[in-house]
Amino acid sequence: MTPASRTARRPLARLSALLVAALVAALAGCGGEPVSPAATASVSDSSGAESAAPAAPAPAVKRTVLLDPGHNGGNAAHAAEINKEVPDGRGGTKPCNTTGTATDAGYPEHKFTWDVALRVGELLIANGVNAKLTRTNDTGVGPCVDIRGKLAEKYNVDAEVSIHADGAAPAGKGFHVAYPRPALNTAQGAPSLALATSLRDALTGAGLPESTYLGKAGLAPRADLAGLNWSKRPVALVECANMRNPQEAVTVSNAAGRQRYAQAIAIGIMKWLSRLPPPNSAAAAAKQTEGTNSGASTEHSGSARASTSSSAGSSVSGSSGSGSSGSRSSGSGSASGSGSSAGSGSSSDSGTEASGTSGSSARRGSTSASTNPDG
Repeated sequence: MTPASRTARRPLARLSALLVAALVAALAGCGGEPVSPAATASVSDSSGAESAAPAAPAPAVKRTVLLDPGHNGGNAAHAAEINKEVPDGRGGTKPCNTTGTATDAGYPEHKFTWDVALRVGELLIANGVNAKLTRTNDTGVGPCVDIRGKLAEKYNVDAEVSIHADGAAPAGKGFHVAYPRPALNTAQGAPSLALATSLRDALTGAGLPESTYLGKAGLAPRADLAGLNWSKRPVALVECANMRNPQEAVTVSNAAGRQRYAQAIAIGIMKWLSRLPPPNSAAAAAKQTEGTNSGASTEHSGSARASTSSSAGSSVSGSSGSGSSGSRSSGSGSASGSGSSAGSGSSSDSGTEASGTSGSSARRGSTSASTNPDG
């Protein structure tokens, strides 16, 4: 490893260590408050150059976002565990988790999602937003998709964003952002669509192409993703790229490319947070109540196969930091506002694509078959 490459990895390695340390402390405390590590203001690309975090003033109210890096590095070696059926949130079941996809050169999706999630977390922390993770490292198993969806409510976050990459036919390229449809609670309705739209706008604003093979205008309503179905907080799932596409395989496999995705996702999240009402307002209270009125459950219509919920190493890592601002390379957003309710998502590499109706948005999404749905 060259001195430059060692320098490039230090900020990201530092964040990873802080997030994991916070998780261990939180779990050891039997549900106590998560430890808040100090924020770092930027992350480095593969050249060692610092990439500035999106600038945003420290919010008057601390917001919390749950980041869900899809899959896990230990899944492949624990087939029996991840193949156990768990409730899908719409009356059926599906596998606990999957291994995810990979580039033709062998760079795995689980490694991509973990790296991007850490980068997004660091950017959020640097801008005064608490960041939590659904898993503690990239060597474990699970958690199951239903657990990932439930963690947003358990930790009372303002939103959950699941990070994935697809494994479609090589000719297809581009990102799409999935959101739950039909909505199973108020939080999965307009708030989730608004979150998905904000993420879409930030990704296109960063010059990243919308999917040429799934969804419409970068948005994809989905009914088959358990992580989305189980959520009672605003939720969206970003399929950043098609790892089987030769050009996008290069982008996802290098640090500068992953930083580009992370920066766009962080900006999309912060812009969405900036539009939320203050937490003590009547509007915020109404949203929170609405979001818990009806949750995804096995009582919803759908296939009636009985199943028990199985979690492969369910975990969440807590991190937060004092807000610091840096120069933004693209986009704008601030982390002020209050959380409403709706869910989280995750993706798998074997699953059928489900059609769904999109919500009220200027740019509506339609859905088509995906080779990498994990949820």
